[in-house]
Amino acid sequence: MTQKSALEEIRIPIPFDRIVPEEVQPAIQRLIQLAQARMRELSSSDTPRRFDTLMVGLDQFTEELDYAAGLVRHLESVATTAELREAHNAIQPLLSAFYSSIPLDEELWAALKEYAETEEAKQLTGLRRRFLVRTLDEFKRHGAELGPQGKKRLQEIEVELANLTTRFAQNTLDATNAFELILEDERQLAGLPESLREAARESAASVGKRGWRFTLQAPSYHAVMTYLDDARIREHVYRAYHRRGAADPWNNRPLIDRILELRREKARLLGYADFASFVLADRMAATPERVEAFLEDLRQKTEPFFRTEHQELQEFRQELEGADAPPLQPWDLAYYAEKLRQAKFKFTQEDLRPYFPARAVIAGLFRLAERLFGLRIVPAGPVPVWDPSVEYYAVLDEDGTLLGTFYADWFPRHNKRPGAWMEALVYGILDDHRVPSRPHVGVICGNLNPPTQSKPALLTHDDVQTIFHEFGHLLHHICSRVPIRSLAGTNVAWDFVELPSQIMENWCWERQSLDLFARHWQTGEPIPEELLQQLQRSRTFRAATAQMRQLGFAALDLQLHRDYDPKRHGDVVQFARRILEQYSPVPLPEDHAMICAFSHLFADPVGYAAGYYSYKWAEVLEADAFSRFRQAGVLDARTGRQFRELILARGNSAEPIELFRSFMGRDPNPQALLERLGLVSRNNGPESP
Repeated sequence: MTQKSALEEIRIPIPFDRIVPEEVQPAIQRLIQLAQARMRELSSSDTPRRFDTLMVGLDQFTEELDYAAGLVRHLESVATTAELREAHNAIQPLLSAFYSSIPLDEELWAALKEYAETEEAKQLTGLRRRFLVRTLDEFKRHGAELGPQGKKRLQEIEVELANLTTRFAQNTLDATNAFELILEDERQLAGLPESLREAARESAASVGKRGWRFTLQAPSYHAVMTYLDDARIREHVYRAYHRRGAADPWNNRPLIDRILELRREKARLLGYADFASFVLADRMAATPERVEAFLEDLRQKTEPFFRTEHQELQEFRQELEGADAPPLQPWDLAYYAEKLRQAKFKFTQEDLRPYFPARAVIAGLFRLAERLFGLRIVPAGPVPVWDPSVEYYAVLDEDGTLLGTFYADWFPRHNKRPGAWMEALVYGILDDHRVPSRPHVGVICGNLNPPTQSKPALLTHDDVQTIFHEFGHLLHHICSRVPIRSLAGTNVAWDFVELPSQIMENWCWERQSLDLFARHWQTGEPIPEELLQQLQRSRTFRAATAQMRQLGFAALDLQLHRDYDPKRHGDVVQFARRILEQYSPVPLPEDHAMICAFSHLFADPVGYAAGYYSYKWAEVLEADAFSRFRQAGVLDARTGRQFRELILARGNSAEPIELFRSFMGRDPNPQALLERLGLVSRNNGPESP
């Protein structure tokens, strides 16, 4: 990083090779000073109170700082080192203090209110009107009208939250990386498919050890829980996974307590009853009561199927092992569920893996984007990257216009956080015709099963859905045509942002789209029809159990941020275990501490806190929206172009429900979700968003 504007040469790939830890803090300090100077200019009486000066300036004055801070945050998540982590931690309080100061600045708030009273402001329509109204609301929601002491305390809270949530994320990564299990007796691998044995063997060799190595990274953890016959090993790995971050030296327990305490204080300081009320005031759901009703309605409609599914699994175990087979334990569920899937549908996830070589899946996804949305995606490297496995692509419109570029980082490393995600690195600039004069830039990350010496990276069907999901987020960013940066791309209500991502998963189930990429890595043959039909029939397999799990996470999230009081409810880890157990088919161990690694809720000052329900809320939307593709044809270009134009391109330019109506011509119908999940024996669907 240099003092020179990082955005001046954005058409040149981002210089990841020149970002060094020792320059991070000085660069961020300079950019904060520059942004503060620009904020003073906006507040000055010399700045005309016009949209093109005050409002546009407000949208843009932190752009260089946002860019630089985003790069550091990104690198710390994908290629962390002790030095980079130290630099990242050093800038967190600086950034938090600055960003939280913006709505608290009295002169800037006065300038905004002064502009709002002008004739020009009163005549605004459309996007400009929305930007003004939302800006005024956001300033109020974030403390613009607090007194001096309130503003001071709010800033202190924001800085502390930034530090605590950063430590939470880092503790979770370190606790995940600290675990390894080396098995030297091949008999202990009974049940594990050969491809997963090979991956475990190469994992051991990579750290200079003999035998087979298992970690808590997703591909390794799920392999053990799904296939390994030895229940004692499954239990050992399960307990390790669900105790991450629960003990020293990576103990997140006190961090959770303090994060929740600060969130409660922040909400009350801003005039809200609780943190959930504060967060939801800016979401489609609007209130905790509406979310609670939505979740409870879904639970009631799911629970009968959930109980039936568990009874079926227990009876299946008894068929295998005799009537005196013990009750299922948490570390048994995935194992016996996979055996039941094989018995019911005559295939395993491993049977599908040869048809999903990662390279072909990604190429097929790009072809699908071209068919549906008119996007051409081409390699654009070589460019500086943070790891040799990272790839770089350009996204072109049908007329050759460069819309954006993105980096793809798919495989796990010890210095990379777990999970899958998409980030917007740069928001493009649009010309007067809303054509990018500077492209959008994004990144898409995952932790997929890597290649071995003898085979390419071969994915499970779940992995394929993960790629499609994150690519949907990327499309939302790259296809944006909103000229106001803070309303562009994925800057939408949190319970709407999963619509573009979750809808993409539907194309992982359809013959027409699968034939674009699902080919045997050795023979090139498509998925046999019988195997595909079994896969499609299995889509509703244990769907109620999966839904109850998600509802449990959402209910826990809501109760933590609405009801939880340590004086009344006691230890937060046990509080969380008691709630999750209500949604679990089996009792959870006393030492179950999943919450201590629940990064969705605690690795960001807000993140998915009071918003985990969004996955289910958006699932209702996307299941309904995909019904239009089904009616027209799943590869229908006209419907795809309309989805791009009316959803992907429009960001936060209108209320989410208006965007949905513009595509569907009506309000959401939740019946499509129930039908897809096979939960259709009741007459009514869940409450409509």
